[in-house]
Amino acid sequence: MKEPNCPINTLSQVMPEASHATIKNKLDTLRQLIIECEKAADELSQIIAQLRHVEGVTVFSSVAANKTFLEKTFKKSGDVIFFKFVTFSGVKVLIVYIEGLISKEILGRDIINAFIMKSKELPANTLLDSKIITTLVTAAGVIETQTMAAVIDDLLNGNTVLFVDGVATAFLIESKGWEKRTVAEPDTESVIRGPREGFIENIRTNTSLLRRKIKNPNLVFENISLGKQTNTNIAIAYIAGIVNQAVLGEVRRRLNKIDADSILETGYIEQFIEDSPFSPLATIANTQKPDILAAKLLEGRVAIFCDGTPHVLTVPHLLVETLQTSEDYYVRPFIASMWRIIRLTALFFSIFVPGLYVALQTYHQEMIPTILLLRMAGSISDIPFPAGAEMLIMVVFYELLRESGVRLPRAVGSAISIIGALIVGESAVNAGLVSAPVVIVTAVTGVAGFIVPALSEAIMFYRFLFLIAGSVMGLYGVVCGLFLIVLHAVSLRSFGVPYTSSLAPSDQGVFMDFYLRFPLWAMKKRPAAIAKDNQQRRGDNK
Repeated sequence: MKEPNCPINTLSQVMPEASHATIKNKLDTLRQLIIECEKAADELSQIIAQLRHVEGVTVFSSVAANKTFLEKTFKKSGDVIFFKFVTFSGVKVLIVYIEGLISKEILGRDIINAFIMKSKELPANTLLDSKIITTLVTAAGVIETQTMAAVIDDLLNGNTVLFVDGVATAFLIESKGWEKRTVAEPDTESVIRGPREGFIENIRTNTSLLRRKIKNPNLVFENISLGKQTNTNIAIAYIAGIVNQAVLGEVRRRLNKIDADSILETGYIEQFIEDSPFSPLATIANTQKPDILAAKLLEGRVAIFCDGTPHVLTVPHLLVETLQTSEDYYVRPFIASMWRIIRLTALFFSIFVPGLYVALQTYHQEMIPTILLLRMAGSISDIPFPAGAEMLIMVVFYELLRESGVRLPRAVGSAISIIGALIVGESAVNAGLVSAPVVIVTAVTGVAGFIVPALSEAIMFYRFLFLIAGSVMGLYGVVCGLFLIVLHAVSLRSFGVPYTSSLAPSDQGVFMDFYLRFPLWAMKKRPAAIAKDNQQRRGDNK
């Protein structure tokens, strides 16, 4: 360090010897302060440089340095709490947590109070041993780490971090305790018979609900994190020994390729990993019920949990699943088979009836019974629109009512539905804007569409497709449209598995659970397209 430009020898000639010694002492003190400031500046610049590369930062032995680092990392956010205290032996301790994510009871009773009281009789030098420090905390789950990346991850996941001055180790303490919704029956998958519990927004609660259904050590959860900004917790679930290894490997590969700032719901993940993003038919299924998810995993599928949403994705997804409900397996086969036939009929009505009505009325009147044709002619004689435009107006109006009923609060939404169905529809018929048969066809189409909720998006798209085809080309257009959607469905794959498995290619095991639901004792095989390595589901017992 460069000597200060101070002519001490000259000063000593004009000043007493005592003054000379005082000045020299002050200069020495000033030199020491400059050296300490330079060291502090170097340490501060090192911390700032390390902030840019958190992955390589290790825990500091100084409590003050750790606090400075975390304050800069979290930009001095108000919900990041730093609680500093001194033990009876004079050792400085720093506790860091994020308010709202931890349990205050665990923090006060099992961490702060336990640490202070247990360290009361210990000398200061014993608190420099990490093994002794872990015994002072009574909370379950204490992990040691030397990296700041692990500290930051645990803080964001609702844990508490403890630092002791002079120890270059952080202690990660399990203390999660945020607010969460209670387990309840999901509105979109209500049943008459069967379990009523559904997933919630907490991923650990959801995995525990599944674990209660499948008490098997082969049930595996693989945890990953997605989203560069959100760092959302994701869990891949499958049953070892049953899962299709090719599907599992493809799921891992596609998830690892996701490079996005945020993952807020499983819908984000679905759009990144689905096979045919522009297809009206979904190749990834989702559910909110643990019993449905357990049944799908037992067939060899893979599930994807996402923290913050009650919807869990399952792959691969087959066409046969859209006609199945969990309640089908809780009732006798005869009743379940009747329900399947009703759903299949409702699916046909919801998609084809508007287009068929327009095609028959416009191009093929000879196919309509005479009495019905005469009644229809009387009802449409004063209508100013052609049949195709009339039906299109009513279908669009129905979709508007349905969307408004879903988005509005329940009380208001039900009122809107009643007003639209009764008042507006009847008024439109009385005013001569639409005919009564069109209102009836629209109503039947809408009610039938609710019976198969898994295909609601595809039903809406195909309904408009067949309506336009029937208006332009009659029955020929309807048949051409049917050919196109069948060709499209057969060409789809869901993580390498044909979407129409059981039909094309044929699978007797799945066919027994498609149009009809055979007795459970008769369905001995898992779907061959999914569970390739372990297809035996049950023995020969009846």
